[in-house]
Amino acid sequence: MSKELTKENVVVSVVIPCYNEKDTLEHLIETVRNCGFQTEIILVDDKSTDGTRELIVSKLAGKVDKVLFHKKNMGKGAGLRHGFKVATGDVVIVQDADLEYDPKEFDKLLAPFVYGKKDADVVYGSRYARGTQYRVESFYHSLGNKLLTLLSNVCCDLSLTDMETCYKMFRREVIQSIDIKENRFGFEPEVTAKIARRKDKVYEIPISYNPRTFEQGKKIGIKDAIRAFYCIIRYNFFD
Repeated sequence: MSKELTKENVVVSVVIPCYNEKDTLEHLIETVRNCGFQTEIILVDDKSTDGTRELIVSKLAGKVDKVLFHKKNMGKGAGLRHGFKVATGDVVIVQDADLEYDPKEFDKLLAPFVYGKKDADVVYGSRYARGTQYRVESFYHSLGNKLLTLLSNVCCDLSLTDMETCYKMFRREVIQSIDIKENRFGFEPEVTAKIARRKDKVYEIPISYNPRTFEQGKKIGIKDAIRAFYCIIRYNFFD
């Protein structure tokens, strides 16, 4: 029988897939370490070429709990899949390395696990459920996210406002029992389809968001949007 989670005893496994993030990674690690909870930081380097890997070896390895190095560039989904496998915390959260999402908001995401009914299996942090500070992003990027979320909701019979969000927090036993196949950003619609099929209890919490531009290093593009559309159909109807 799993323990009853409280704010004082919960251990959060933070899985951080990174590719060419040397300018933000060190600050992110410090922010995660000071989030106010017991954490297990799992860093997965996806064959970075900008000095990120060297930074991890020289300065960050002693500040995180586990480091995994990919021998070739495989994508965010692959990094998450490998990070999930070695997680040992009570809950597991996806954390991008680019500072668009703030680890200080872990407390919000943990609420359905540690307060009230405590019956959450999965919690999504929504950029579009505006109950907090919100930085306006590109209309077309927002529109693409909302259209994909709408299609996913229709197929999954969910009512999410932000399927594509990075911030997804899972009970560890839930995410470790899901077979993730997608190597890139198709992870988002794939995992959503699979938790919907399992009838897991899903909550959604408003979060803040600080988007960066493609010039600043944002990596998701039109090909990933097309793949997401494909994944919504595949994992809801043909998996």
